[in-house]
Amino acid sequence: MKILVTGGLGYIGSHTVVELLNNNHSVVIVDNLINSKIEVLDNLKIITKKEIDFYQIDILNFIELEKIFKKYKFDAIIHFAGLKAVGESCDKPLLYYENNVSGSINLYNLAIKHNVKNIVFSSSATVYGDDFKVPFKEEYGLGTCTNPYGETKKINEIILTDLSKTDKDLSVVLLRYFNPVGASKTQLLGENPNGIPNNLVPYIAKVAIKELPYLNVYGNDYNTPDGTAIRDYIHIIDLAKGHLKAVEYAVKNKGIEVINLGTGKGTSVLEMVKAYEKASNIKIDYKIQPRRKGDIETCFADTAKAKKLLNFETEYDIEEMCLDSYNYMIKNIK
Repeated sequence: MKILVTGGLGYIGSHTVVELLNNNHSVVIVDNLINSKIEVLDNLKIITKKEIDFYQIDILNFIELEKIFKKYKFDAIIHFAGLKAVGESCDKPLLYYENNVSGSINLYNLAIKHNVKNIVFSSSATVYGDDFKVPFKEEYGLGTCTNPYGETKKINEIILTDLSKTDKDLSVVLLRYFNPVGASKTQLLGENPNGIPNNLVPYIAKVAIKELPYLNVYGNDYNTPDGTAIRDYIHIIDLAKGHLKAVEYAVKNKGIEVINLGTGKGTSVLEMVKAYEKASNIKIDYKIQPRRKGDIETCFADTAKAKKLLNFETEYDIEEMCLDSYNYMIKNIK
């Protein structure tokens, strides 16, 4: 298949591109490089030993984006492109709605116009909000999101659900993924954001390599065994394989499906700190800070549907996630 991957040089997108190319699919990447680096493209070529068509385009730019649809005949789209920091979305909601919603509408309009019938949307567990009991099941539907980032994912799901009702030949898979961590086994792809990371494991990693002095732990008064928030951490390779399975499922099935991608296991912040210390053999200093706005207490997946529809199960545990993250950071210290 020829697949358009928006945000394909980002953390999740780049690992998914590897899986797509290694399974003999053809890929065209569109990325505006706001949350990614052009060096990733070279690393993708090294890993896969294949040429990749790349265009530096913002999905808000309808005219430039349509040129890509006119040049290629796509069998499917995997849509990653969007801003993703929970805290920033609370401070800059308009920025998030413009990028994550308006840009996506451009993409969907072009998909319909150019007869692309298969769409995989990289959604998020944040759409469950704080309304349901764990483990989160797809049948729960959409909750009350606690931040604008989550709302943008929720709005995209609503748009695609309504769109699917207008065309019986359209196939949409909404992937509600949980917390991706780790890095490629090649150590050429991983997550190393600039400044202070928004996500836990990259933050721990920067403390481990002495780039940051300590980890801020936001809240130790949650109703959890150690008082810190619990999340479902999934290895980035597992998550990428889930996207591969989803797009292959989409082309064989019509209609719309919502599918969780997670391990089904919850890990607290302090448990992850201990796992990283074990993997790196480095003491991670941390300070307890007040809870961060927009965060929820506990979040982990029910994984039965992914196993049933996609034959998807995760392979890696948190120790391997931490080890791969640390190895990537050591190799890529500036």
